[in-house]
Amino acid sequence: MKLNWAERWVVNNPLRVMEQEIEIRWMRSKMPLRPGGTILEIGSGRGAGAGLILREFHPATLHASDLDFDMIRRAKSYLSADARNRISLLTADATHLPYRDESLDAVFGFGFLHHVLDWRAAVAEIARVLKAGGTYYMEEIYPVLYQNFITRHLLLHPTKDRFESKELRAVLIKEGFSFLDALDLKFAGILAVLKRK
Repeated sequence: MKLNWAERWVVNNPLRVMEQEIEIRWMRSKMPLRPGGTILEIGSGRGAGAGLILREFHPATLHASDLDFDMIRRAKSYLSADARNRISLLTADATHLPYRDESLDAVFGFGFLHHVLDWRAAVAEIARVLKAGGTYYMEEIYPVLYQNFITRHLLLHPTKDRFESKELRAVLIKEGFSFLDALDLKFAGILAVLKRK
């Protein structure tokens, strides 16, 4: 599901970039990657997270995908010329990723999964494209933050079959992920580093 005007404002502000910097450093402290791998960021928006991933993890190949072509266009303007030369930007659906089985070393997702109608299919796709031993770096929020009295009138999100901590963890484990570490605030969201078995 594409973002509406209000959520674009939320994700494209300087505070969000500062938040992602803190999250990426925490993620790297829990599971650093050897430089030179192949990484995908799903739901990359204007490319702020991709720029940080490039700086902190030094992949040989970094793909940044978003369902919304307008966000990919914004990334072309937002990212520096050097970063644009090192990041492959693409429009892609998280439930049908254009990658071979077990072809990626890591996948990053910063708050995209709660926008996906069939979020279980997106988790299955992440598991499919990750190599055995690959890492899923995840930040997600729970409905209490986006379906409360105020936000449900401003933000556009799916309303059926949403996940809380218990449902999300069960699907991740079913798809072959194990938790290396997680900060799970059951009434807000989760920051986690997972390994595919």
